Amino acid sequence: MTSGIRITWSLGAHGWAQCTLEDHHAQVELIASYISEAPEELLTAVARLVAGETETRAQFEAEPTAYRWIFYREGDDAWVRVLELRDGSDHDNRGTEIWSCQLAVDELARAVIRCFDQLVQTHDESAYRGKWGEHFPRTELEALRRLWRTHQQPQDT
Repeated sequence: MTSGIRITWSLGAHGWAQCTLEDHHAQVELIASYISEAPEELLTAVARLVAGETETRAQFEAEPTAYRWIFYREGDDAWVRVLELRDGSDHDNRGTEIWSCQLAVDELARAVIRCFDQLVQTHDESAYRGKWGEHFPRTELEALRRLWRTHQQPQDT
């Protein structure tokens, strides 16, 4: 299994962001436009995975390119695939896999939470809105954090 995943979200020109994914095997940079709810989709997809769904998705629109995240869960493990597509409406089989890894669901959730915590430390929520063009995804971030904490608590037997 992969360890040491890092996800970084950097704001660029108004309405644009760069998302960097890296582990000890590879690094890839994705572009996201505010025309889609990329941060919210990513946070929600990971929250669904933490909650037990076996497959979830998120998509970043990069006008016209799109980056599709596909998350699979089996037990406590997750497999993450990122496809680059010429158009966001393309089927998965028309995309090119540009990054993949296998890791614990816990590790994935921690990496995504850490990414957005660092983002809001760098740009407060007002500055985030000014650069991205939309509100900081506080609701989705806190929903993921609550789910992650709930699933991390030892189960009573």
